[in-house]
Amino acid sequence: MNRLYFGDNLKWLSDRKEFPDASVDLVYLDPPFNSNADYNVLFREPSGQVSQAQFHAFTDTWSWADAADTYHQFIDDCPNVAVVELMEALHSFLKHSAMMAYLAMMAPRLVELHPVLKPTGSLYLHCDPTASHFLKLILDGVFDVMNFRNEIIWKRTTVHSDSKTWSHVSDTIFFLFQIGHVHLESTLRATLGGISVIEVPTPRSGWASLSPR
Repeated sequence: MNRLYFGDNLKWLSDRKEFPDASVDLVYLDPPFNSNADYNVLFREPSGQVSQAQFHAFTDTWSWADAADTYHQFIDDCPNVAVVELMEALHSFLKHSAMMAYLAMMAPRLVELHPVLKPTGSLYLHCDPTASHFLKLILDGVFDVMNFRNEIIWKRTTVHSDSKTWSHVSDTIFFLFQIGHVHLESTLRATLGGISVIEVPTPRSGWASLSPR
């Protein structure tokens, strides 16, 4: 049965009754990008035109004051020594910055995703150049650099030109397998066939998931 979960995805991911080990075939994450912006949900009129009605969805702004407790608890409790050492090194470099607060939010969730992914499972992480270089390091620490398969560049069909710099025309999707011998074609066929999927759009506004059962 498919299920929709609402709330902090870290809480749900750590609940092994809901998400047992090795129970999920594919994970797709579209988290906040640390864009320092607010995002609203827009509505459309029956005619298809954008309506004036909208509501605030989430704030993609991160503060160390909000993330400090999460970071220190993660450092104390995380069983992955390599990831702990990486996060401590990033903290030494980034200090109490907004970027470090963002990574302190992302790292525990990536660590919790590792055990629930099947040995033949795959993961896609959608991000942009704001934090992609740091997220790639954390992914390598959690899932092993050997399981990284590709960096997919998603080019936008429309873009606003910026005369002062190169235009921002693309996002990045990191693609990983748990093990190396599975092929993308078979993964996509299985996905289209209705296997279990976790989707994690944003930890602040709630998240959607298809149950592993």
